[in-house]
Amino acid sequence: MFDSLPIILFVGLIFIAAGIIKGVLGMGLPTFAIGILGLAIPPVEAAAMLVLPSLITNIWQLLAGPSFRILARRFATLLLGICLGTPIGVSFITSGKTHLVTIGLGCVLIAYGVYGLTAAKIEIKPTSQWWVSPLIGFLTGIIMGATGISVLPVAPYFSALNLKREDMIQSLGLAFTVSSFALATGLWLTGQFQMTVAASSLFALIPAFAGMFIGQAIRMRLRQDLFKKCFFIGLIILGAYMALRAITLALAVSH
Repeated sequence: MFDSLPIILFVGLIFIAAGIIKGVLGMGLPTFAIGILGLAIPPVEAAAMLVLPSLITNIWQLLAGPSFRILARRFATLLLGICLGTPIGVSFITSGKTHLVTIGLGCVLIAYGVYGLTAAKIEIKPTSQWWVSPLIGFLTGIIMGATGISVLPVAPYFSALNLKREDMIQSLGLAFTVSSFALATGLWLTGQFQMTVAASSLFALIPAFAGMFIGQAIRMRLRQDLFKKCFFIGLIILGAYMALRAITLALAVSH
């Protein structure tokens, strides 16, 4: 896929930057990387290339936390919902009609990020999780399959549960790991995850891990309140980036 040194270096820098974002916020690697890569290659190829970096960094994020078994049991129905929703969403990304979905997601991320920075907060009681979790998981799966991005609505949902910082990071790692497996399966079943893409995906692992290691070191120096501010500001930036990029691509296609 990459036939020159400048392109290889450019892709490496993309994944270092994406890894730093993920290390700090616990999310954002595919959102950032797929946006930049999508300027040069079709979205479905960008999503396929991100499968292994997303999967491996998510597993690392998941296993680095202290409460894997507790969180896995707590969010089991959410994870099942992701698995059920992803195959439905894959049909959208393989058709190439993702601009409107991505614009909508970006706007929702911006709105939720702005809301999170205000004094008002959305809170979900643990007694409601039995029906909210599978619904959130199913919607996350559809969006993941359609766009290659799994941050919505699962990240705002975890935030509404008032999880502690490390539980939040580990829960995101758990949800994103399952999402990556589900997306890889969906792409493979539709013939989109090919060996040439897999090789490029392996190449991206090194810079992604390097960036994530740097980002984790930064995160550990942040206070809990500062981390939350960074989290919501990160949502606003990611949302604005997603929406503007999708609008730009849509206008380019229309011309």
